[in-house]
Amino acid sequence: MRRTRHPTIRFCLFWLGILLVIATPLVGILPGPGGIFVFAGGLALMLQNSRWAKRQFVHGKRRWPRLGRYADMGLRRASARRRREREALER
Repeated sequence: MRRTRHPTIRFCLFWLGILLVIATPLVGILPGPGGIFVFAGGLALMLQNSRWAKRQFVHGKRRWPRLGRYADMGLRRASARRRREREALER
């Protein structure tokens, strides 16, 4: 069973996620794939700590399902794993 975090901690982690997403272009200038990891970390923090961000993510996944599938794989979401297993059983 997962414990919920204190609202202040959730708020701080959400804003840390936003700062990481904003910092992505700055890190992306550096050689290597660092920008991808910074963006993924920021997105993961935002999705874990904000219902608004989750709703926006789900809306985007419904609108662009192929890109949503890649985002789920990158974030290693458990719901994406269950969905892939269910689709494999249906085939």
